[in-house]
This record gives sequence, C-alpha cells and structure tokens, in this order.
Amino acid sequence: MNEGPDQYFEQQDMAIKLMLLENKSDELTDILVEALQDALKLLEEELTTVH
Repeated sequence: MNEGPDQYFEQQDMAIKLMLLENKSDELTDILVEALQDALKLLEEELTTVH
C-alpha cells in the first residue's frame, strides 16, 4: 500500500501532538528553526542562480 501525502501529513501532525503532550516544545522549536533555516538557504541559492 502506497502512502499518500495525506497519510504523511497525518503522521507529522501526530508526531507534533505527541511532542507537545510530552512537553518537548524545546525539541520541536529546534526542529522548526532548522527547517526554516534550510528553507531560507534553498531560497538564497535559488536567488543566486537566477541573477
């Protein structure tokens, strides 16, 4: 059985809910900050290749 995008996002939502329930907000914050840094790095690379 293939996992579709909906199942993937449902699993992510459940993982986030568990982290919040277990009071692991610092770990969640670290993950979110790292994801934002990665996204900004990709955008920066894209801008440098366009110009």
